[in-house]
Amino acid sequence: MIADTIEAPKDVEFPGRVALAVDASDVQRGIFRVRQQIPVPAPGPMTLLYPKWLPGYHAPQAEIALFAGLEVHAGGERLQWKRDLVEVFAFHVDVPVGAETLDVSFQFVTPTAPEHGRVVVTPDMLNLQWNSVLLYPAGYFSRRIEVEASVKLPAGWSFGCALQASSVDGLCKFEPVPLDVLVDSPIFAGRHYRRVELDERGDVRLNIVADSPAQLEATAAQLEPHRALVVQADKLFGARHFDHFDFLVALSDELGKIGVEHHRSCETGTTGDYFTAWEKNEPNRDVMSHEYVHSWNGKYRRGADSWTPSFDRPIRNSLMWVYEGQTQYWGNVLSARSGLWSKQHTLDAIARTAAIYDNRAGRRWRSMDDTTRDPIIASRRPLPWVSWQRSEDYYSEGQLVWLDVDTRIRELSGDTRSLDDFARTFFGGGRDGTYRTHTYDFDEVIQTLNGIAPFDWAAFFVDKLESHTEDAPLDGLTRGGYRLVYRDSPSDFTAKQDALNDVLSLRFSIGLAVASNGKLKEVLWDSPAFEAGLTAGSQLVAVNGQAYDGDKLKQAVVAAREGAPLELLVKSRKHFRAVPLAYREGLRYPHLEPIEGARARLDEILTSR
Repeated sequence: MIADTIEAPKDVEFPGRVALAVDASDVQRGIFRVRQQIPVPAPGPMTLLYPKWLPGYHAPQAEIALFAGLEVHAGGERLQWKRDLVEVFAFHVDVPVGAETLDVSFQFVTPTAPEHGRVVVTPDMLNLQWNSVLLYPAGYFSRRIEVEASVKLPAGWSFGCALQASSVDGLCKFEPVPLDVLVDSPIFAGRHYRRVELDERGDVRLNIVADSPAQLEATAAQLEPHRALVVQADKLFGARHFDHFDFLVALSDELGKIGVEHHRSCETGTTGDYFTAWEKNEPNRDVMSHEYVHSWNGKYRRGADSWTPSFDRPIRNSLMWVYEGQTQYWGNVLSARSGLWSKQHTLDAIARTAAIYDNRAGRRWRSMDDTTRDPIIASRRPLPWVSWQRSEDYYSEGQLVWLDVDTRIRELSGDTRSLDDFARTFFGGGRDGTYRTHTYDFDEVIQTLNGIAPFDWAAFFVDKLESHTEDAPLDGLTRGGYRLVYRDSPSDFTAKQDALNDVLSLRFSIGLAVASNGKLKEVLWDSPAFEAGLTAGSQLVAVNGQAYDGDKLKQAVVAAREGAPLELLVKSRKHFRAVPLAYREGLRYPHLEPIEGARARLDEILTSR
């Protein structure tokens, strides 16, 4: 009889080693073909699981719909399998007496177009995430299941991966590792590949795949801030919790974009001209520092309810304001300290973040703490009213809260201590080399902060996490020596960010963001555009009777200050209508302005160590 229950994971050794062989050479069709040999502990009911709850995604984001062609054999006999009636990531089989191994085969049919999901295979590169190409036995902690994996790549391709491997004629054989380590060690492979060592010991490496060889040609000046990032992280945390670290970077306009952390590597998919259009792409560079920081914050240290023993156990995200919020903070700070961003561009980026939350109406009804459930609620799908619904605001609102904490520690200690001390104590710990996850809870965060600068930190965080107020958490800016102001022209950083996003942002004036083709990408709740009945997804056809373009819209907003009309012709589905906007305040773009006579603590925070 086939089982219809799933055994809970136990902290016991799985008897035997799982063999996993992936043929990833079919890059024209993007099909990964998988064969596994899974030892059988005993005859009778056995459940095989497809990884569901994925660290780094904070949600059950595995693409089970792309899993196909499952066959299970034992002793030459094909076995019937049955998907669980409730948990669709589970497959039940009845193992016959005498069987020692299950021979499993299936395919992972990767998206062939963006509407199917994130594209992970092109004719020139691929991103193999092990969780998409394996089944594992239920009933065991993932760290107690050993897996020996191999992958076949197209001839002549090279790859980057945190795992040790040998490669002959495109067949790459990896060292046996626990299942959780394997899933935490993805591959970027490609026809055009370059590896750059970022520290003197060669322990931190930049592995780059690209659409063309020319895109690999980074200059020494461009690589220098990536090397400086490693130096600045060492100085911040004081210890490395890895034996080596591999940045896995895809420079591509075909492969789907990604930014996901792992303990000894990170996946970064960015634009193909990252190096060849270096200045234009400056706003994108902070992804390197953000994902690198996660090796300490999120991987080595993780909120206790975000750690699970197996990939079928639900992840809970109550401490994401530490995991992602403080990582967002350090990502910006280390971008400045390393030179990935200039100090001015970092200030401009912080101004933009501050303005978003200065205009986020959803803070009136939804706490930042509640947004930690958003990876599960919304799964990062586009939202019609993000300024009201809120999204994963624990990232960037959390960043503002940690700026408040940093400047407050400095003030409380007479500028002798800072959040750097928290990072060294909490995430560093002086223990080099180990890369097993150590969990923490709210009380440990508070105790560590009190050991640095005594204060009622518990009440502070309860207020920041649970409050329902329109007032953005901008005290850290003020204590840092700056105030948020709005001017009639964008900063260089904002202009570059909008160009990369192909959007004209007038969020802080008439309350909308519009793509170059006139499609409304966002309408802010309670803004003039909202009051006029505009919605995301509508099409701007004309401005004051003339065919839409971005310059005409900006000119009309400026002219409206002097009483000129501001009327938009908008198409929504099959309906056209003229929409007058009652707005007379001109263009407004966020900037930070120094407070005269105040200590510029924010400048001190951003200065290289």
